[in-house]
Amino acid sequence: MKTYKIALIPGDGIGPEQTEATLKVLDAVQKRFTLKFDIIKVEAGDDCLRRRGTALPEDTIDIIKNSHACLKGPVGETAKDVAVRLRLMFDLYANIRPVKSYPNVPCLRPDIDFVFARENTEDVYKGIEFMLPNAAVALRIITRQGTERIARYAFELARRRNGKKKVTAVHKSNIMKVTDGLFAEVCREVAKRYPDIKFDELYVDAAALHLIRAPQEFDVLVTPNMFGDILSDEAAQLVGGLGMAPGANVGDHFAMFEPVHGSAPTLAGKHTANPCSMILTTKLMLDWLGRQFRDKKCVSAAETIENAVVKTLSEGSTTPDLGGKMKTEEVGATIAEKIKGK
Repeated sequence: MKTYKIALIPGDGIGPEQTEATLKVLDAVQKRFTLKFDIIKVEAGDDCLRRRGTALPEDTIDIIKNSHACLKGPVGETAKDVAVRLRLMFDLYANIRPVKSYPNVPCLRPDIDFVFARENTEDVYKGIEFMLPNAAVALRIITRQGTERIARYAFELARRRNGKKKVTAVHKSNIMKVTDGLFAEVCREVAKRYPDIKFDELYVDAAALHLIRAPQEFDVLVTPNMFGDILSDEAAQLVGGLGMAPGANVGDHFAMFEPVHGSAPTLAGKHTANPCSMILTTKLMLDWLGRQFRDKKCVSAAETIENAVVKTLSEGSTTPDLGGKMKTEEVGATIAEKIKGK
């Protein structure tokens, strides 16, 4: 039996509470599917910075390097020093953020099911900034290689999904004719290699409007880094908020999985944070492990996690943000029991 080594960053704020709920789900998955996870908790984030003088210690990096995947809770003000640094360090170029309607969750409409494929290593998120006299400057980096690989990932994702087999490229090439012009040009070139997948384009401001007007028309949206970050947060509100927003950072040989939202420090310790975002993130992790290592049990376990979330939500077993009265860990425990078949 293969043992999957998972580096686990509990994170800051509500992160540790969500982590405990998620571990109940992973434990149930191991027992039902006879999977084996070696989960190693590591330190990173705001609390780590206060205690150790660094937000991402070398021993944490070493453990992540020797793991099959990293599961990360939200961190606070040190997100750039943790999440962004890890994305660049491991070349996790595809940021995958699904947006989906679930039962008993306040949503714009019940048939929303699309996903963002956001380029994850370039754009202004490179963090190349400097001062001139009376001016601050940020460099926006868009490369042909970076765009081509995220575009390919988006089209392959559209092929795998049971969706509309459509990719929408989001950019602003009418204004940023060089950077977004290159992004749009490369997406069009890649689209020609996928005649079975529909392709269209939207300017980012029009995309923001269409996400509200007709979200059911989208399947896969491929975006530069910053546009994808902003639009995916907007889209999360269509399906119940950031508490229902899972995320994945995927490279060719490694991946890190984290909820879309931040650490919500005002909710820390209240045990009312919605754990579905991190539990559904774990679903993405198992699906990736299953495809990466050709392990059908992982793929089946991923499907079972989502089905258990659906059943739990259908029963109204939810946290206050969704109108329920359950604590964070109680929701995790309920989902775990569904996985066990109880």
